[in-house]
Formats: sequence, structure tokens, C-alpha cells
Amino acid sequence: MLLLFIVACKQKEYNADLLIKNAVVYTVDSSFTTANAFVVKAGKIVAVGSADTLEQKYLAHEVVDAHGAAVYPGFIDAHAHFYDYGMGLQELNLVGTHSWDEILDSVQVYSTRNTDGWIIGNGWDQNHWVKKQFPDKARLDSLFPVRPVLLSRVDGHAAIANQAALNIAGVKPGQTINGGEIETINGKLTGILVDNAVGIVTRKIPEPAANIVEDALLAAQKNCFAVGLTTVDDCGLPYTMISTIAELQHKGALKMRLFVMLADREENYEYLFKHGIYKTPGLNVRGFKVYADGALGSRGACLLKPYTDQKNWNGFLLSNQKHLEEVAQKIAAHGFQMSTHAIGDSANRVMLKIYASILKGKNDKRWRIEHAQVLSPADIKLFGDNSIIPSVQPTHATSDMYWAGKRLGEERLKSAYVYQQLLKQNGWLPLGTDFPVENINPIYTFYAAVERKDLKGFPEGGFQPENALTRREALRGITIWAAKANFEEKEKGSLEPGKYADFVMLDKDIMKVKGAELSKVKVIKTYINGVNVYDKK
Repeated sequence: MLLLFIVACKQKEYNADLLIKNAVVYTVDSSFTTANAFVVKAGKIVAVGSADTLEQKYLAHEVVDAHGAAVYPGFIDAHAHFYDYGMGLQELNLVGTHSWDEILDSVQVYSTRNTDGWIIGNGWDQNHWVKKQFPDKARLDSLFPVRPVLLSRVDGHAAIANQAALNIAGVKPGQTINGGEIETINGKLTGILVDNAVGIVTRKIPEPAANIVEDALLAAQKNCFAVGLTTVDDCGLPYTMISTIAELQHKGALKMRLFVMLADREENYEYLFKHGIYKTPGLNVRGFKVYADGALGSRGACLLKPYTDQKNWNGFLLSNQKHLEEVAQKIAAHGFQMSTHAIGDSANRVMLKIYASILKGKNDKRWRIEHAQVLSPADIKLFGDNSIIPSVQPTHATSDMYWAGKRLGEERLKSAYVYQQLLKQNGWLPLGTDFPVENINPIYTFYAAVERKDLKGFPEGGFQPENALTRREALRGITIWAAKANFEEKEKGSLEPGKYADFVMLDKDIMKVKGAELSKVKVIKTYINGVNVYDKK
């Protein structure tokens, strides 16, 4: 009797923290196997298999019956601006505005609620207006003759400033800047600043208070958890943000895992070269984000031949080629990862050749080209020849498709947004959103990748459907391949024993739902380290 009592007690001892059962579990392992249950202990997956087997072996403190719901590894955004997105939530949101008049109305309303300091807004896009031209600051000046205003375009590569802001920054008519444009028409400033010119003004904006920075990070986290993101690549931060993020994570307030690229600035190089890779379970800093050119929408992307809709204009490099070469050599010499924003075919060619001269063939450095948007067909092979990783954003294709042909022309458009061709180069392709340029939802990324359509189902048959990804490829792109781009594939990106228990439960199975219904799939629960951080309820 005593022996039976002891055995019974031992059987009731808890040996796991969480059991998920009755689910359709996409492990995204190398064989793309599925299961219906898995077990979590101490924040990591310890077993994956059938519920019947696992329930016999493990007694968990918490058991979650998924009732047939689909479960996936936590989604990873391989290219975003997490902190900037959070700051945007504290500022004036201009995403979705349809005219300059609407923007001016929004600024006036915002100013009455926020009466002090600069007025900062983000998200306008003239390509969505009836009159698809950059605005002029005249009416902004009349409304705000003293208070400085800066309103950034959706991609962050252009902005409009009022005269008060331009005066603070010392901007003069006819002034020039390398890698940027200060628009002057008939001897007068229009307020439009492109690429490097934007920085002349932004550098004069006071740094936000510590509580605002914290609010921004936590607001971004909340929204990301709601769409199933468990890791985000934040591209281009100052080194000072490392301690801010680390402190919030240490306190337990910031649970989002972040892969941070430092901006192309001397103080950031000095810091990371001195201190080395910064790696914790929640924060990974091991490389740099460099800009080769601007954006296609603001005609700052650097093209080999002039824009089809603006003769004698090719865009420009944001830095001279010598700087880009020196930075690449410096990063390579210190053993760090280099990730470079390149949109136009000229910018991509410059960077691919610089990378190739340093990498010299196959390697595991995982140097990245962010966007790889417009390519000369002859240059595509350089990705595979030198193991260069194209990091792409499928919703860019479906956002740009309405006007990209006007910028590029029919022939050049054929070698833009060529995700299937890029996938073939190395056999894997990390996917992201570039939020807040695009919506933060990774399900939209998945939908755009496989359907090549907008949220209304346009165009029928898809935009350049030959470059659509399969569902398996798209799911890998927002999980294991995104993790691999960050050197993190051994700790996340799939639901396998020994990896972090980061996972998401959806109301419908994205591997099976078809058409426009795919874009409507919602997150039920999001977990990090086996802890529920979002519950739709």
C-alpha cells in the first residue's frame, strides 16, 4: 500500500509548465512536420508529438486545449522600425490621408490637443492623392507661423517642414546636400526635403524624455503581440538605445525579442567595435544598417537609367561610393554583419559589387541587402555567388504596384519585386514589413507573398504572380528564415525541443485558407517563453 502511494505521488509531480494540445502544430522544422501537442518547461519546448503520448509522460501546471486551432512558431519581422513605430504612436498619424487638405485639418486638430513643442507627423503618401504631387508649405506656414512642424512621408525618405522648422535648422533656398534634396522652386523653399535633407531638420528636434521613449517601446510591443510578432528586427538605432531596451527587458516590462542593427554613424561603430556583440535572450546586437539610396515613391531610389516619369533624373546614392566601401571593409575587419538598404538597380549593383569584393564567394557571413527591390537581371546571380541575403517585404510589392510601373517603365518593372528569383539564389528568404512604412501585421506579409494581391483582392490573378511564394516558403520566411538572417535559427523560428517557446495561435489555418479570407485571419493567443503575452478573448 505504501509503495503504491509513493508511486501515485510521483506520478502527480509536475514536470512541465505548459501543455498545448488538440492543435494543428506547424513545427516548421526541416521536414515541415505537424503535430497536435507540445510541452513547455522553463520557457523552452521540451517535447513535440501527440497529446496522448505527451500527457502520459508530462504533468503540466497549465493545459491549454486549442480546440483544433492552428499553432505556428512566433512570427519574426526581418525588417522593421520598432522604436520609430512606437514613437509614431505618440505623434500625429497621417497614414491613410487622401489629400493635403485632409493633412492640414489633422495637424490643426492635433495642435489643439498638443499645445507645446514641435508638431511631428508621419505617414502621408502623395501617391494616394488625386493630385499625386508633393505639397507646398505655404498654407502650413500661414497656420503655424511660429510653431515648428515636420511631417514625414510614409517611407521616411521625404518630409515637408514649415518655415519655422526650416529657420531653426538654418535651411536656405538653393542649399544643396549630398544624398538629398532641398526643393527650391522660383527661388523659394517649398518645404519638401528628400533623404539626407530631412536629417538637417530632425537633428534640431529635442530628444524625447525617457518616459516618452518607454511609452513608445511598450506601445509598439502591445500592437506587435496582437498580430503574433515575437521577434522584430529594428533597423538603424543609435547605440544609446541598447541600454534603454536592455533595462526595460531586465525589469520585465519589455518582453518583445529585438534584433537591433545600429545606424551608420561613427559613434555606433566605436561602441560596438569596443564592446563586441551584445547578446541576451531578448536582445541581439551584432551589426549595422547602412543606406545606399532612398525610396522609389519619393524618387530617391538610385536607378541605372532615368525615371520613366521624370526625365534626366536617376535618383542618388545617400553616401558616396567611397564611404560605402570603407564602411563595408571596416565592418568586415571587425567581424560584424552588414545590412544595406538598396532599392534602385544602381544602388543594388553598387552594394552587390562592394559585398562581392569583400566576401569573395560562398560564405556564412549573412550580409544582407534590405529590400533588393529593383534589380538588373544581370546582377541577381551575385546574391547566390556570394551568399548575400536579400531581405524583402512582400507588402511593398502590393503597395507599390499601382504606380511602380510609372516610375520604372514596363520592361524594368519585370525585374522588380522578384521574390521567387531571389529565393532561388540561396534557397532561403527572410521576410519583413518595414513597418511603420507598411502595416505591422505579418499575416498581411504572408498574404502578399503568396497571393500578390492587395487586401481587396486586386489584381485578379495577382501582381507578377510568377514571383509569388508557396505557403511553406512564406511561412518559413516569417519564422525560421527570418531567424536565420539574425543568426538565431538554433534558438527560435521553429517549434522544436530546446528552442524558445515562442508561438502564436490563429483562428484559422493560413496554410489552408484561400483568397481574400487569408488576409482576415486573426491571432487568438501569442506566447513568449511559454508565457501568454496576448489573448484575444
